Amino acid sequence: MKDHTIEFAGLKDGQHLFQFVLDQPFFDASAEEEWQGGQVTVDVTLDKSTTLLVAHLKANGTVRVHCDRCDGPLDQPVEGDQRQIFSLTGGEETDDDEFVSLDDRAHSINLTHYIYECLRLALPIRHVHAEGQCDPEVEKVLSKLIVENEPTPDPRWEVLKDLQNKERSS
Repeated sequence: MKDHTIEFAGLKDGQHLFQFVLDQPFFDASAEEEWQGGQVTVDVTLDKSTTLLVAHLKANGTVRVHCDRCDGPLDQPVEGDQRQIFSLTGGEETDDDEFVSLDDRAHSINLTHYIYECLRLALPIRHVHAEGQCDPEVEKVLSKLIVENEPTPDPRWEVLKDLQNKERSS
Protein backbone atom coordinates (compact mmCIF):
# COMPACT_ATOMS: atom_id res chain seq x y z
CA MET A 1 0.00 0.00 0.00
CA LYS A 2 1.30 3.38 -0.94
CA ASP A 3 0.05 4.84 2.37
CA HIS A 4 3.00 3.27 4.22
CA THR A 5 5.77 4.70 2.05
CA ILE A 6 8.41 7.01 3.50
CA GLU A 7 10.33 9.30 1.17
CA PHE A 8 13.75 9.39 2.83
CA ALA A 9 15.76 11.08 0.06
CA GLY A 10 15.00 14.61 1.32
CA LEU A 11 15.39 13.81 5.03
CA LYS A 12 18.39 14.99 7.02
CA ASP A 13 20.48 12.47 8.93
CA GLY A 14 19.04 11.75 12.38
CA GLN A 15 15.75 10.53 13.82
CA HIS A 16 12.39 11.13 12.18
CA LEU A 17 8.98 10.11 13.52
CA PHE A 18 6.06 8.83 11.44
CA GLN A 19 2.67 7.45 12.38
CA PHE A 20 0.36 5.19 10.40
CA VAL A 21 -3.19 4.31 11.37
CA LEU A 22 -4.30 0.90 10.14
CA ASP A 23 -8.02 0.47 9.62
CA GLN A 24 -10.34 -1.51 7.35
CA PRO A 25 -8.54 -0.86 4.00
CA PHE A 26 -5.27 -2.25 5.42
CA PHE A 27 -6.95 -5.38 6.79
CA ASP A 28 -8.86 -5.93 3.53
CA ALA A 29 -5.66 -5.57 1.49
CA SER A 30 -3.76 -7.99 3.75
CA ALA A 31 -5.81 -10.90 2.33
CA GLU A 32 -5.53 -12.47 5.77
CA GLU A 33 -8.75 -14.48 6.19
CA GLU A 34 -8.33 -14.52 9.94
CA TRP A 35 -8.35 -10.70 10.20
CA GLN A 36 -11.80 -9.13 9.98
CA GLY A 37 -10.65 -5.56 10.62
CA GLY A 38 -9.27 -3.51 13.44
CA GLN A 39 -7.76 -0.25 14.54
CA VAL A 40 -3.99 -0.23 15.03
CA THR A 41 -1.60 2.69 15.33
CA VAL A 42 1.97 2.10 14.15
CA ASP A 43 4.61 4.55 15.32
CA VAL A 44 7.78 4.47 13.24
CA THR A 45 11.06 5.95 14.37
CA LEU A 46 13.35 6.22 11.36
CA ASP A 47 17.01 6.76 12.14
CA LYS A 48 18.76 7.92 8.95
CA SER A 49 22.49 8.01 8.31
CA THR A 50 24.46 8.20 5.08
CA THR A 51 24.58 4.42 4.64
CA LEU A 52 21.71 3.04 6.73
CA LEU A 53 18.07 3.51 7.58
CA VAL A 54 16.94 1.88 10.81
CA ALA A 55 13.16 1.70 11.17
CA HIS A 56 11.76 0.84 14.58
CA LEU A 57 8.05 -0.07 14.36
CA LYS A 58 5.75 -0.10 17.40
CA ALA A 59 2.19 -1.28 16.80
CA ASN A 60 -0.59 -0.85 19.34
CA GLY A 61 -4.33 -1.41 18.98
CA THR A 62 -6.84 -4.16 18.29
CA VAL A 63 -7.35 -6.63 15.47
CA ARG A 64 -10.80 -8.13 14.96
CA VAL A 65 -10.66 -11.93 14.68
CA HIS A 66 -13.04 -14.81 15.39
CA CYS A 67 -12.97 -16.48 18.79
CA ASP A 68 -11.56 -20.00 18.52
CA ARG A 69 -14.09 -21.25 21.07
CA CYS A 70 -17.44 -19.70 20.04
CA ASP A 71 -16.56 -18.26 16.60
CA GLY A 72 -17.95 -14.87 17.65
CA PRO A 73 -16.18 -11.60 16.85
CA LEU A 74 -13.28 -10.77 19.15
CA ASP A 75 -11.26 -7.56 19.31
CA GLN A 76 -7.82 -8.99 20.09
CA PRO A 77 -5.45 -6.48 21.70
CA VAL A 78 -2.11 -6.35 19.93
CA GLU A 79 1.25 -4.81 20.80
CA GLY A 80 4.09 -5.36 18.38
CA ASP A 81 7.66 -4.21 18.15
CA GLN A 82 9.99 -4.73 15.21
CA ARG A 83 13.25 -3.30 13.90
CA GLN A 84 14.15 -3.25 10.22
CA ILE A 85 17.52 -2.14 8.85
CA PHE A 86 17.90 -0.90 5.29
CA SER A 87 21.33 -0.52 3.67
CA LEU A 88 21.61 2.41 1.28
CA THR A 89 24.83 1.18 -0.32
CA GLY A 90 23.28 -1.28 -2.76
CA GLY A 91 25.22 -4.19 -1.30
CA GLU A 92 24.51 -7.87 -1.84
CA GLU A 93 21.44 -9.58 -0.44
CA THR A 94 21.89 -11.39 2.88
CA ASP A 95 20.00 -14.16 4.67
CA ASP A 96 19.33 -11.84 7.60
CA ASP A 97 15.59 -11.02 7.70
CA GLU A 98 16.29 -7.85 9.67
CA PHE A 99 18.71 -6.43 7.06
CA VAL A 100 17.49 -5.34 3.61
CA SER A 101 19.74 -3.94 0.91
CA LEU A 102 18.23 -1.12 -1.17
CA ASP A 103 19.25 -0.06 -4.64
CA ASP A 104 21.65 2.92 -4.81
CA ARG A 105 18.96 4.93 -6.59
CA ALA A 106 16.20 4.22 -4.04
CA HIS A 107 14.56 7.30 -2.57
CA SER A 108 11.71 5.74 -0.57
CA ILE A 109 10.81 2.64 1.42
CA ASN A 110 7.43 0.99 1.65
CA LEU A 111 6.82 -0.44 5.13
CA THR A 112 3.54 -2.29 4.42
CA HIS A 113 5.17 -5.74 4.44
CA TYR A 114 7.10 -5.01 7.64
CA ILE A 115 3.99 -3.64 9.37
CA TYR A 116 2.12 -6.82 8.36
CA GLU A 117 4.96 -8.95 9.78
CA CYS A 118 4.96 -6.96 13.01
CA LEU A 119 1.21 -7.54 13.49
CA ARG A 120 1.38 -11.19 12.48
CA LEU A 121 4.10 -11.88 15.04
CA ALA A 122 2.35 -9.88 17.77
CA LEU A 123 -0.97 -11.70 17.57
CA PRO A 124 -1.33 -14.73 19.82
CA ILE A 125 -1.85 -18.06 18.12
CA ARG A 126 -5.07 -18.75 20.00
CA HIS A 127 -7.89 -16.19 20.10
CA VAL A 128 -10.39 -16.74 22.91
CA HIS A 129 -12.80 -14.42 24.71
CA ALA A 130 -12.23 -13.76 28.40
CA GLU A 131 -14.07 -16.13 30.75
CA GLY A 132 -17.83 -15.63 30.49
CA GLN A 133 -17.75 -13.48 27.32
CA CYS A 134 -18.27 -16.20 24.71
CA ASP A 135 -21.65 -16.55 23.01
CA PRO A 136 -24.00 -18.04 25.67
CA GLU A 137 -25.78 -20.27 23.13
CA VAL A 138 -22.50 -21.80 22.03
CA GLU A 139 -21.43 -22.21 25.66
CA LYS A 140 -24.62 -24.21 26.37
CA VAL A 141 -23.94 -26.58 23.48
CA LEU A 142 -20.29 -26.95 24.44
CA SER A 143 -21.15 -27.70 28.06
CA LYS A 144 -23.34 -30.59 26.88
CA LEU A 145 -20.66 -31.94 24.55
CA ILE A 146 -17.62 -31.56 26.75
CA VAL A 147 -17.45 -34.22 29.42
CA GLU A 148 -14.87 -33.51 32.05
CA ASN A 149 -14.10 -36.80 33.74
CA GLU A 150 -11.72 -37.17 36.58
CA PRO A 151 -8.92 -39.42 35.43
CA THR A 152 -9.25 -42.86 36.94
CA PRO A 153 -6.11 -43.96 38.68
CA ASP A 154 -4.17 -46.78 37.13
CA PRO A 155 -4.97 -49.93 39.19
CA ARG A 156 -1.32 -51.00 39.02
CA TRP A 157 -0.43 -48.13 41.36
CA GLU A 158 -2.80 -49.48 44.00
CA VAL A 159 -0.99 -52.83 43.96
CA LEU A 160 2.35 -51.07 44.36
CA LYS A 161 1.01 -48.96 47.23
CA ASP A 162 -0.22 -52.13 48.95
CA LEU A 163 3.24 -53.67 48.59
CA GLN A 164 4.85 -50.54 49.98
CA ASN A 165 2.47 -50.49 52.95
CA LYS A 166 3.19 -54.18 53.69
CA GLU A 167 6.94 -53.50 53.70
CA ARG A 168 6.54 -50.63 56.17
CA SER A 169 4.46 -52.73 58.52
CA SER A 170 6.99 -55.56 58.55
